[in-house]
Amino acid sequence: MTPPSRDAPQDIRAIFAHLPHRYPFLLVDRILECRDEKTVVALKNVTYNEWFFPGHFPGNPVMPGVLIIEAMAQASSVVVNTILGGRGDDLSYYLAGIEKARFRGIVRPGDVLRLTSSLIRRVHDIWKFEATAHVDDTLMVEAV
Repeated sequence: MTPPSRDAPQDIRAIFAHLPHRYPFLLVDRILECRDEKTVVALKNVTYNEWFFPGHFPGNPVMPGVLIIEAMAQASSVVVNTILGGRGDDLSYYLAGIEKARFRGIVRPGDVLRLTSSLIRRVHDIWKFEATAHVDDTLMVEAV
C-alpha cells in the first residue's frame, strides 16, 4: 500500500492496511494527509452511535478524553507503519506514555475530530509524537 499523500486522502480500507484496530476500537475514520513521513492528519467522526455514549454520560453525551488520546495515538501509528512499510495487521504498537496532556474542550456527538500528529524523535523502537485534536478550529486536546 502506498503511503498517504497530500493529494490522496485514504479511506477506511487504507486505514485497515495501516492499523490493526477494528470495531469497536478503531478510532480513525479517514487519513487526510501524511507529510514527509513525519506528520499525519486524520479524522474521527464522532456519532451518537458510539459504544461509550450511553454510559458517558446518560443525557449528556461526552467523548471520554482517554479515547481522544487513543485516537491521537492511532493516528501516530499510521506514521510509524508508513516509515516501517508494514501492514497494520502485521504490527502492534503500544502506548508507552503520555506527557503534557491538556483537555481544552468537550467533544460531543456530531463533532468531527481533526487529529494531527507529528514525529518528534525516534530512539530504537520508541517513537515520540506531539499530537492535537481539533473540532473545527478549536483545540480540544493536546499531548506528547
